[in-house]
Amino acid sequence: MGGDILVYLLVIAAIIIFLSVFFSFVPVRLWISALAANVKVGIFNLIGMRLRRVIPARVVNPLIKATKAGLNVNINNLEAHFLAGGNVDKVVNALIAAQRAEIPLEFERAAAIDLAGRNVLEAVQMSVNPKVIETPLVAGISKDGIELKAKARVTVRANIERLVGGAGEQTIIARVGEGIVTTIGSALSHKDVLENPDSISKTVLSKGLDAGTAFEILSIDIADVDVGRNIGAQLQTDQAEADKRIAQAKAEERRAMAVAREQENMAAVVEMRAKVVAAEAEVPKAMAQALNEGKLSIM
Repeated sequence: MGGDILVYLLVIAAIIIFLSVFFSFVPVRLWISALAANVKVGIFNLIGMRLRRVIPARVVNPLIKATKAGLNVNINNLEAHFLAGGNVDKVVNALIAAQRAEIPLEFERAAAIDLAGRNVLEAVQMSVNPKVIETPLVAGISKDGIELKAKARVTVRANIERLVGGAGEQTIIARVGEGIVTTIGSALSHKDVLENPDSISKTVLSKGLDAGTAFEILSIDIADVDVGRNIGAQLQTDQAEADKRIAQAKAEERRAMAVAREQENMAAVVEMRAKVVAAEAEVPKAMAQALNEGKLSIM
């Protein structure tokens, strides 16, 4: 009798252990949730996900969400995207947002954008609600030598077709800054730019700066234009100072050459005087010699 009870207890313990392992390995709750949402997911599919080291909730919950939104999404595609390192939930949310906004977006395109490292949901939201990018203060010099500092606000909309391989916001900012510098530099007077600041935005917008980027530029608005330094006057002052130093150096060179020539002339005079003195010293000697030789007589 005691042996039968022990066997009975062992069987119950084995059943409990089996059920614990089974329910911990097989997501029964998730399977029931999928059935309640009319999503056809087999229990063996969930077990296969476990074996393939896929978190079933990361695939099934987005699938339920997509099915409720009326999207035709394959569970195998979602699982493959998860295995590739993508964010399945974010891709499904982007597909739902694109469907609501009537933006054509296929799952393959959304998955490619996500795997490329871009936020596909934010891209869809930017397609509906354009984003404003503010450039830093850009300085340019007009032809009259006056420095102008301008700041622009660029309104862009995401171009879903060019999100993969397209340049980002930094490229837009750099191109707009270059366009501002070019426009200010081509102005004859800084007053023309101050009177018509919209000429900068029109010129820059006409250059097609969004080519090759992941965005479409809708507008460029000049937020602020400030007058900076008078670079032309400063350059003229620096040039005059440089010319002054050159002239002083040349004058010093001429003075040194004059002093050298004067010293050479004085040395020549001293040398001539020495020669004269030496010649005068030879005269008495010559007269004495002539007197001794009888060639000179004194009356």
